[in-house]
Amino acid sequence: MYALVALVPFVLLATVLGLSWWEDRILPPAAPEAAPVMTPVTSTAPRPASTPTPPNGR
Repeated sequence: MYALVALVPFVLLATVLGLSWWEDRILPPAAPEAAPVMTPVTSTAPRPASTPTPPNGR
């Protein structure tokens, strides 16, 4: 049982390395026109106020 637990990380690593090799060697390269267009990342959060609002009662 302990041998199975000790081998799990190595099996997962071999799986990831095998899939990476398969992706690089076996799959055809993506055509330039099929590549997704990258859009710039913009923040949707509101801009902070330049001066903080004083607490009520002061």
